[in-house]
Amino acid sequence: MKAVLDHIGIAVRDLDDALEFYRDALGFEIGEAEEVPSQHVRARFVPVGEASLELLEAMDEQSPIARSIQRRGPGLHHVTLRVDDIAEALAQLEARGVRLVDRVPREGAGGSLVAFIHPSSAQGVLVELKQAPPGP
Repeated sequence: MKAVLDHIGIAVRDLDDALEFYRDALGFEIGEAEEVPSQHVRARFVPVGEASLELLEAMDEQSPIARSIQRRGPGLHHVTLRVDDIAEALAQLEARGVRLVDRVPREGAGGSLVAFIHPSSAQGVLVELKQAPPGP
């Protein structure tokens, strides 16, 4: 399995407050807001070189971001690695005994397919695998 860094997810209490720092203080360009209903989140991507930061705000209490903020406060949530074939990557990881949060990919931001690796198998880090949607 070959993977490259796609983005780092950051849980925030309020996207507008986060924009004041990332856009106004640091000068980054900010992508359009997008809702990801399957995760109950609003997201905005901040391009940083070859990768991005993903600012994540919970839409409701069912959101994994809401639960994360309740337990640990805002901050680093996950690291996302882009793969060419997410189903193949998940099969390879499962065959190696890696604990998966998702055995089957689900829809993520921008129409991508995503699946998470449990932090217990990744040195305490929640790792997201992402397969980009087919494009031109």
